[in-house]
Amino acid sequence: MTMSDTGLLSPVRAGTPVEVAVCDRAWLQAMLDAEAALARAQARVGSLPPAAARAITSAARSERIDPREIAVAARETANPVVPLVRALTRLVAEEDPRAAEFVHYGSTSQDILDTGAMLVSARVLRIVRADLERTAGALAKLSAEHRNTPMAGRTLALHAVPTTFGLKAAGWRQLVLDAHRRVDDVLERGLPVSLGGSAGTMAGYLEHAAPGGASAGGGLADPGVYLEALVDAYAAETGLARTALPWHALRTPQADLAGVLTFVTGALGKVAVDVQSLARTEVAEVGEPAVAGRGVSSAMPHKRNPVLSTMIRAAALQVPSLAAGLARALVSEDERSAGAWHAEWLLLRECLRLAGGAAHTAVELAEGLVVRPERMFLNLGATNGRVAGERIAAVLTPALGRARAKELLTEASLVCEETGRSLVAILADHPEVSLHLDGPTLAELSRAASCTGGAGVLVDRALGGETAHTRPLDDH
Repeated sequence: MTMSDTGLLSPVRAGTPVEVAVCDRAWLQAMLDAEAALARAQARVGSLPPAAARAITSAARSERIDPREIAVAARETANPVVPLVRALTRLVAEEDPRAAEFVHYGSTSQDILDTGAMLVSARVLRIVRADLERTAGALAKLSAEHRNTPMAGRTLALHAVPTTFGLKAAGWRQLVLDAHRRVDDVLERGLPVSLGGSAGTMAGYLEHAAPGGASAGGGLADPGVYLEALVDAYAAETGLARTALPWHALRTPQADLAGVLTFVTGALGKVAVDVQSLARTEVAEVGEPAVAGRGVSSAMPHKRNPVLSTMIRAAALQVPSLAAGLARALVSEDERSAGAWHAEWLLLRECLRLAGGAAHTAVELAEGLVVRPERMFLNLGATNGRVAGERIAAVLTPALGRARAKELLTEASLVCEETGRSLVAILADHPEVSLHLDGPTLAELSRAASCTGGAGVLVDRALGGETAHTRPLDDH
């Protein structure tokens, strides 16, 4: 029986690029990359022979190590780095016995695992960023195409006043862009290397500052210069950032990742939940892209379920709870934690998986979303004109006063709801209204396309004035 996690209970990330980027072997390779980069960095600053760094780098290939064996062996050490170092040392010794002496030279498990975690996270964030760019592009297109497409705005689950689908799509895009900016910020600042040694003093690295050990060679003229050079070299070899201090118990990087991954899935979750609401049978204003066999029910042959938005929403609901565990790891005791650090690993991987899966799924949803303007227009008539009540009250306010205009429209709306007559017909028969507004004027005021306020202007602003001013849906 296979023991691997196939994504059976997490379809949002099954078969997506992020799944490969965070699988056990990818994590194993990232830790091996951290070990190899450390050897090269130490060779740069003269701590070990360049030939040893080359031998370690050559041997640091995950396909030569069984992740399951490392995992089981980790039960004896509470982390996978210890058995990984043993396995890597054996592989290096097969090629160059002398180089094997320099594997994990002066290092500690947390430096390697944390650096590996940052390598994995940076790779995933770049995947997520590319998917967010595609999603934002698709939503920009929808927003421009439907700049003037009227639909019912809904507040507290009920029809409020008309808006446009273009404005709704522009709002979705804004959230996606906000998520993209947050991912960019983390990548621009740089996820950091971890280099602290056993208790955050970097003592082990100093003791191994020169072949034979710093103490054996009489110490270093300037330990500070050496440590700066080593951190710089390690950052250069990994492509990660450097930090002022070791961060074994200062878990800012993990908290930053928790925040950005929560926002990414939350932003996409907002799009997903709106699509679900608009795709309801009785609403039917949008639909997910149709793919043969997708969305089928195990019992009801007539159904085509909104599976893309369902998967995205599920991810958005899970990540905040997982991310809270990462944030709690900020409360880490002493110089290295017994448990808080260990608790992060699976939480971080699952957050990365879910965010990456949601971002990948959102591309397909946004690029293939089916918009039904005719259904939006039909639904606007569901309240017999009451969606125009706010506008008509505003027009009557100069003549009747604000309080009386609102009171009159409230009364007329109740009659409309109880009798099924249109709001325009009721108002046209009302003596106070007919003194100021005739039937044709009331009809024009209640026309949905003329009730969308500044929606079009807001869309233009959101898209930088590049919208194609499409003709409004004819709703006379």
